[in-house]
Amino acid sequence: MMTAKAIYLGNLRVENLHIKSNNKYFTDAPTDNHGKGEAFSPTDTVATALANCMLTVMGIKAQQLNVELKNTYAEVTKTMASNPRRISKIEVKIHFPKIYESKTAQILEKTAKTCPVLQSLHPEMQKEIEFIYPA
Repeated sequence: MMTAKAIYLGNLRVENLHIKSNNKYFTDAPTDNHGKGEAFSPTDTVATALANCMLTVMGIKAQQLNVELKNTYAEVTKTMASNPRRISKIEVKIHFPKIYESKTAQILEKTAKTCPVLQSLHPEMQKEIEFIYPA
């Protein structure tokens, strides 16, 4: 079954339709590559997908552990390289809303590092993952 449909709308904009939910999002070319930067670029979606995946698998594990993960958030920084143009580095800083027991924190962090998106990214791409707890 088809997962999504991407439709080129012109002016470097693409409409993306998730078939099962009928949800949509748009991408634009970035300002450093002939675009307006009015939406996520395709490479922004890749970098953000990493954070989304990590948060999702941690959420699944948190449910199993009966631990509240709500309001955990990730900051994502993407670095591009050229020749060929590609993502050279993705940095993800995951901020937890509270301090967890040491074993729980270790399980959540290990789970995040096993997310399918992280496992699918090119091995030469730098991935910097940081877990931040309140002081």
